[in-house]
Amino acid sequence: MPLLKAEDISGGYGGVDILHAVNIQVEPGQIVSIVGPNGAGKSTVMKAIFGLINVRAGRVLFKDKDITRMRPDLIVRQGMCYVPQEHNVFPSLTVQENLEMGAFVRSDDYWPQIERVYELFPPLKDKYKQLAGHLSGGQRQMVAMGRALMLDPELLLLDEPSAGLSPLFIEQIFERIQEINKMGVGILMVEQNAKQALALSHRGYVLVMGSNRHDDTGLNLINNPEIAKMFLGG
Repeated sequence: MPLLKAEDISGGYGGVDILHAVNIQVEPGQIVSIVGPNGAGKSTVMKAIFGLINVRAGRVLFKDKDITRMRPDLIVRQGMCYVPQEHNVFPSLTVQENLEMGAFVRSDDYWPQIERVYELFPPLKDKYKQLAGHLSGGQRQMVAMGRALMLDPELLLLDEPSAGLSPLFIEQIFERIQEINKMGVGILMVEQNAKQALALSHRGYVLVMGSNRHDDTGLNLINNPEIAKMFLGG
């Protein structure tokens, strides 16, 4: 049974469709990347899956349950978390307060999960009292991902996790994504650093103008000369 299955989803903002019968699937334990040119609808797919925009047609199944048009706060309770590209931390709260905010629906002892987040992102433990707004871009991304992990999700949606980061932090973020995946968390991410994302992905999808254009294993997509020339910068 797929962990996530988006079937022929169409939708967008207001009355305008950005997505046109898009299909995306994530198997348990997989890393799946969505790549493509700017304006292809990549981030819109993530928002449609997470209930942030109107899905006019098609459906979204999570663990074989129809979550189409379900509110995001209810989707979170099903075991899916979403890290947007921008405005993904509370800048006026400390690192630890941000993590605690991530446990907002938990009624059990979440301190062991905070410790696991600090083990995954060691720089955060040293800065746990620092305001998130004063951190570097890479460290803020770590806070955002760590906060999402506070709910111990089965699927993590990452929208452009490497956007605006230095090459060093990009490498670190991709390493952490692989570590999170090894913990048993499925990953669906949108990335402009397509080659790096596909290199660590079990499967990849290429979107163009809101529609599926190609899908295959990450390695096959990288090694396809046509795709490399058109969508991966050669």
